[in-house]
Amino acid sequence: MKSNATRYVICYDVSNGKRRARLADCLDAYGDRVQESVFEAVLNRPLIDGLVRDALDIIDPEADRVTVYAICAACERRRVDLGLAANEPPPGTEDVFIV
Repeated sequence: MKSNATRYVICYDVSNGKRRARLADCLDAYGDRVQESVFEAVLNRPLIDGLVRDALDIIDPEADRVTVYAICAACERRRVDLGLAANEPPPGTEDVFIV
């Protein structure tokens, strides 16, 4: 994991399809989709602040819901992945090769 970074789980329920697509695109720029409306991201403080600002610019606070959970290091070590998730590296831990 990146130093001074925290793993976050971001869940959303956005009623409008256009806003939902914009939010998904926004979150995809910060992390990895792990379920239809759930993303994981490993971010430092400036990046999570940017994500929150960007999400607030997209959603309708009267109609939509977005929840950002910070996952502490102790909780992350107790993570259990089942099914397809067990075969994939957790978001933020992938090896990246630049060719």
